[in-house]
Amino acid sequence: MCSSTATTRVQVVEKILSANDTIAASNRHLLEHAGVYGINIMASPGAGKTSFILKTLEALQGRLQFGVIEGDLASSIDTDKARAAGLPAVQINTGGECHLDAVMLANALPSLPLHDLDLVLVENVGNLICPANFQLGTHLNVLIASIPEGDDKPYKYPGMYMGMQVLIINKTDLLPYVPFNMDYFRQGVEILNPNLTVFPVSSKTGEGMAAWADWLVDKVRGNQSTVSHCRDMSAQTTLNE
Repeated sequence: MCSSTATTRVQVVEKILSANDTIAASNRHLLEHAGVYGINIMASPGAGKTSFILKTLEALQGRLQFGVIEGDLASSIDTDKARAAGLPAVQINTGGECHLDAVMLANALPSLPLHDLDLVLVENVGNLICPANFQLGTHLNVLIASIPEGDDKPYKYPGMYMGMQVLIINKTDLLPYVPFNMDYFRQGVEILNPNLTVFPVSSKTGEGMAAWADWLVDKVRGNQSTVSHCRDMSAQTTLNE
């Protein structure tokens, strides 16, 4: 009896994730059709997601046009900040859900002027567990870890660190004042995800943001070139037929 119950629960979870992945694929298609690169930004509450996004806007200096989708349990505080900075922004209130999913993103994307954008930054709900399990259809998963959180987070939340492509170590300006063993932290990260791209930054002072912005521009432009090439090949194939 117990074994049967456990199997049923796993099947339900698999169906939920499978349905989510199907919609995520549709989201990716929508982004690529518009020539937009999507980034899913995850972090714990207070890690500095919104301040990092606003500092990214400054660091890009107009090189990329981007919009923001803000995910929160409630309120529009972060969306209001993004709009005040001149960014097109859409709010998703999850009503208690601890993560965004592909359906939520699918409902939000049409509210952004996608054909005027190069990039969409999705600020996920502050959480180090649930968001890693739900693909949204974005191109890149970014985790922001902040110095005040402590150096033990890779060891406590391995699933989150394993599913990322980029790690932002935020609030480095606090290193002189907060006990944080960077070698211990990085060792935990490298065990889980040795190919992770890491950017130590301070969203307060701007330290490290130029390197992040340069890398991001290259990534977005590279994706746009790939999408454009695929379109040209597809059009040529159609003509040949």
